[in-house]
Amino acid sequence: MKKFFLVLSAFITITAGIGCIKDTDGCRNKTVESEQAAILAYASANGISGASHSSGIYYQVINPGSGFTPSVTSKVFVTYTGKLLDGTQFDAGTTPAEGWVLGSLIQGWQIGLPLIQKGGTIKLIIPSSLAYGCTGKFTIPGNAILYFEITLNDVQL
Repeated sequence: MKKFFLVLSAFITITAGIGCIKDTDGCRNKTVESEQAAILAYASANGISGASHSSGIYYQVINPGSGFTPSVTSKVFVTYTGKLLDGTQFDAGTTPAEGWVLGSLIQGWQIGLPLIQKGGTIKLIIPSSLAYGCTGKFTIPGNAILYFEITLNDVQL
């Protein structure tokens, strides 16, 4: 009889534990295609006349710059402003003195920054799946399309 209660107790404990496991499947990235209408509407409403990249980002080169074009292994030094499509600014600044390796940044930047050279300026509208996806980050909600204005101050190959 002791064995029966021991097995029953173990079964109840395991079953109760399974009920407490978080559903990680609830987070689903939006597709680039599903966000294209919102991206184009934002561009139109904000006077951004650019082009769609095959990845899904929308961009406008303000100044192409000259000199080096960054690759994913380059260190980049930028001044930038980041906003949500509702106009909320979530970040702005300049890279630290040691710079950032482009390959460590969001995919939208990895795709967008090589479209300009040192000294160039670009506007990027980045689909959520090429930014922080369904999880978001800090004050950026999940599945948020992001807008950036970026000046590429320097590139170290």
